[in-house]
Amino acid sequence: MDSRVVDRSNDISQPLEALGPDETLKYNSDYLRGSIDLGLLDRVTGGVKFEDNKLMKFHGIYQQDDRDIRDERRRQKLEPAYTFMVRLRLPGGVTTAEQWLKIDELARRHGGDMVRLTTRQTFQFHWVVKEDLKPTIQGLHEVLLDTVAACGDDARTVMAGADPDDSELHAEVVALSKQLSDHIIPKTHAYHEIWYNEAKIASSENEEPFYGRQYMPRKFKIGFAIPPSNDIDIYTQDLGFIAIGGESGLEGFNVVIGGGMGRTDNEADTYPRLGDVIGFIAKDQLIAATDAVMGVQRDYGNRKVRKRARFKYTIDDKGLDFITSEIEARMGGPLEPARAFTFDSNGDRFGWGKTDRGTWNLTLFIENGRIRNTGNYRLMDGLRALAQVHNGKFRLTPNHNVIVSGVTDEKRPQVEALLSEYGIPVDGGHSLLRLNAMACVALPTCPLAMAEAERYLPDLVQKIDPLLEKHGLADTPITIRMTGCPNGCARPYVAEIAFTGRAPGKYNLYLGAGFHGERLNTLYRENIGEAAILETLDGLFARYAQERTSGEHFGNYLHRAGIVGAAEQAAA
Repeated sequence: MDSRVVDRSNDISQPLEALGPDETLKYNSDYLRGSIDLGLLDRVTGGVKFEDNKLMKFHGIYQQDDRDIRDERRRQKLEPAYTFMVRLRLPGGVTTAEQWLKIDELARRHGGDMVRLTTRQTFQFHWVVKEDLKPTIQGLHEVLLDTVAACGDDARTVMAGADPDDSELHAEVVALSKQLSDHIIPKTHAYHEIWYNEAKIASSENEEPFYGRQYMPRKFKIGFAIPPSNDIDIYTQDLGFIAIGGESGLEGFNVVIGGGMGRTDNEADTYPRLGDVIGFIAKDQLIAATDAVMGVQRDYGNRKVRKRARFKYTIDDKGLDFITSEIEARMGGPLEPARAFTFDSNGDRFGWGKTDRGTWNLTLFIENGRIRNTGNYRLMDGLRALAQVHNGKFRLTPNHNVIVSGVTDEKRPQVEALLSEYGIPVDGGHSLLRLNAMACVALPTCPLAMAEAERYLPDLVQKIDPLLEKHGLADTPITIRMTGCPNGCARPYVAEIAFTGRAPGKYNLYLGAGFHGERLNTLYRENIGEAAILETLDGLFARYAQERTSGEHFGNYLHRAGIVGAAEQAAA
């Protein structure tokens, strides 16, 4: 095997070993096969080899262990309690009732009687043991679902706005998200060989005509926003498309490039970045534009230093003008000037909403995206019962909630009766702060988490709510997000109030993002615990209540009052 590859960013041939170790691993993986199939047969361990764990991410699978019992198992000289997270590829977050029922069945059988909705509009199973991986993936295949490219250095599942104001334009955008997702996923036959037991084919240089042996330098996120809702946080995507409609329907998209949330504490060369709007394309240019943008990142992205490999750093290192000109050259002509659009929020609207098709959509609040039964709140059972009678579809929102889509006038009373029976409120049933809250999974399963998020944010919100009530702010919407580390899976850096974990019980506090995701927030306090968090917010809420102008959002007030400095970057 030739150990030399082309480092296109320098247009010279370099030894493979001079690049990052992940690049070597991908190059030598036989197009993502590795030894995964053999590792699945090894019953001596509940886990897989380090190299195969890396490759399995391209198949939508992460090896994890239960960190709540890690120390105890170490004391007992046992290996970690390995299980796996399995994430679906679900373009636009759309699923049928039949698919929902299969996901429910697999979650009860293999996923610890729960399923999680993600901030990228898809499902995750947790607690799947190694011998249940194949049955889980094969079960998904029965209803035409898969986990291809849900993780790894490739283009992840494609998002599309799920705002409940359904329309023909929205339907067309969702259909395009599916078409685009099918186009950009890896073409290797490895997935079918390993998980569906299909016969192995002889690999060739043409097995990955776009990705090649090394795939992308890092993950690549794509999404569609439909104004006036920015529910997908378009400026956080590597590549975003803002739908522009006209009298004849969807005309095309403004193109946004270079967004990304991840950073590393105390490393100034890593940072969140908002995407730049670089121009407009007609809708029939969508595939060509995507290939051009991804091709530029594939060829120029940093393959030596992994923490600098995201597209946002490629743009900053090479310059936006250079990257844009490269994209235009690959498309065969210049982009058109960007067209006017307006965003007014990045949250969800709960309860019933009438569509222009004459049907109803019902948006249900799913706290931190976790679907399970808890006492009289039998969420998992209730949604299963609903799927058994629902004739429409389910849509997952980018804020990990659920829209029951396409309910007819005749079906609406039945839907409401079922929700009441299972203790599921129709209108959200919580404070505005809780309805605008979002957290990542964090502990106990995420290996990167340094602090709690999903399990802690509900308790913290319960303590913040009385402060808002005290200052007459209970009816004021404020976005609040929490992650267990600085990597930003819950998009914290575009929340008006955000927390990123530093250590157990300690967080960095960020303040002042734009209400609809158009401005980054600013680090305000470092490494503080709950008491300091509540004291700080209490004082800020008091000032906000007294000094705000009519309709002024919390983040905007913090900037106007000089409480936080000028945003590092605001979207164009």
